[in-house]
Amino acid sequence: MKALVLVDLQNDFMPGGALAVAKGDEVVPVANRLIVGGFADVNVCTQDWHPPTHKSFAHNNEGAEPGTLGELNGFPQVWWPDHCKWSTKGADYHKNLLSGRVSAFFRKGMNAQVDSYSGFFDNKAIIDGKEVRTPTGLNGYLEARDVTDVYVMGLATDYCVKFTALDAVELGFNTYLVLDGCRGVNLKPEDTNNAVVKLKDAGVKVVDSNTLLGIKGK
Repeated sequence: MKALVLVDLQNDFMPGGALAVAKGDEVVPVANRLIVGGFADVNVCTQDWHPPTHKSFAHNNEGAEPGTLGELNGFPQVWWPDHCKWSTKGADYHKNLLSGRVSAFFRKGMNAQVDSYSGFFDNKAIIDGKEVRTPTGLNGYLEARDVTDVYVMGLATDYCVKFTALDAVELGFNTYLVLDGCRGVNLKPEDTNNAVVKLKDAGVKVVDSNTLLGIKGK
């Protein structure tokens, strides 16, 4: 069984959004083509869903500037502009995404004290002296449907897509990156390329949507 995991196709990550990814809107048609084409047995979405007090937001940390690095609960943390605050338009999915044909949605980053990149788990945190990672429920959902192969795409290649794919491998799924369905933040110009190299090294296979749908060219 195959699952298509659509990562954070939300307004705040689209051009004009609070944490815009360049050309992020270009991945929505790729997602729709895979959905309509019936490529996967299961289609799921992840969704950043942050409280306004979230500690990954730069403005909630005195002296922090967006895009710089600090520490949160014992681990390195990029300070982000406010984004995907729950129940706001920025947290909604892109209007053109065929979300009505998605079987399940998994919210992440709801704990104000812990960021969440992966669709499977919140980020690591030291809480009460113990290292913890809180699951989102995605792994259990896929396992219950006998999914063996996970195809990951969305926003952004160098953060939430990367960590979702790495966790999928760690959890034992055959994992694929749909590269033409991804775009990167690129706080540093090489971040996206480095992310793809890391994913390949971890055993993730890189594919494109045309190949998956058996279409030659664009």
